[in-house]
Amino acid sequence: MNWKDLPLDAVPRGDEVETLQFALDRVRKQFAWKTGGLTAEQLRQTHPPSTMTLAGLVKHMSFVEDGFTARAAGRPLAAPWATRSWVENDRWGWESAVDDDPEELYRLWYAAAARSRAVWQELSADGGLDAVVEDPDPAWTTNRRRVAFDLLEEYLKHTGHADVLREAVDGVRGNDPE
Repeated sequence: MNWKDLPLDAVPRGDEVETLQFALDRVRKQFAWKTGGLTAEQLRQTHPPSTMTLAGLVKHMSFVEDGFTARAAGRPLAAPWATRSWVENDRWGWESAVDDDPEELYRLWYAAAARSRAVWQELSADGGLDAVVEDPDPAWTTNRRRVAFDLLEEYLKHTGHADVLREAVDGVRGNDPE
C-alpha cells in the first residue's frame, strides 16, 4: 500500500465531524507521502543531534492511531501495544522501529490508520464528539472531540518532523503529494 491508496474526499461542506475527518485524512496522506517508499537504511537514518528517525515516526503514529482511537471508544489497547503502558509503548515504538522491516512498519501504520478511520466514523454516529471519554486519571477525562483534536495535533506535529527528515534523506519537498 502507498499514500495514493489512502482515501481523501473532496473538501467537505458538511458538519464538524466531516470536516475533522477530512483534516485527518489529508494529514494522513501527507504523512504517508513523507514517510513512504523508503529503504530500511533511509528509514533508520538519524540527523544529529536528534535521534528521531522516519521509522520511529511511522511506528509512533501507529501507536497514536490505535491508542487515541481506543481511548475515544472506551476500548483496551490491542496488540502489539496491549502488553505495555502508554509511556512504555511510546518509548518502545520509537526505539524498536529501527529494527523493524520497512514493509512491516508500513503495514502496521496503514492498518492502524484504517482501523482508526472506521472507528471514528462509528463513533460519530454513536454519541458524536460530545460523548464523554473516561480515564483512570480524572484530569484526563474529556470528550471525543478533544481526543480527535489531539490525534490531529499529533499528526500535524509529526508530519512536520517527517517533512524535515525526508528532505534530509532524499530531497523530497512540499506540502501535498502530487
